[in-house]
Amino acid sequence: MSIEKLQPAAQGAVGVYMPYCQGAKRTVLPLAISLYQQGSLEGQRRIEGGESIPFVATWFVSNLPADLTRCRLQFDGNTDLSYEVMMANSEFINYLIEVIVNFRRSRLTDFSQAFYRKLLRIDE
Repeated sequence: MSIEKLQPAAQGAVGVYMPYCQGAKRTVLPLAISLYQQGSLEGQRRIEGGESIPFVATWFVSNLPADLTRCRLQFDGNTDLSYEVMMANSEFINYLIEVIVNFRRSRLTDFSQAFYRKLLRIDE
């Protein structure tokens, strides 16, 4: 399902994540939880000066903000280009909020630079 067709998640699911979400992000939270509940996302990693690379992101769904999510990204349908990262659901939901905000701005489904830095363990 595309981001354009997302329906807001139920208020009960949204309420659990409210304490982990600040400011303007709260308006996007119901859509981010709905996206999270799907367990996958297809998009394109934009490369400056080059062609975008398609990816598929998958993760296990849990309803508790403190539970850990294992997110796996596979680029260009190539198993050699697969990466995994684990983080708290609440943190992952914030990255999904950024995906939705970015999509609204650019019409491109992609994660933020901060997410890729975490995925590739650049700041560790």
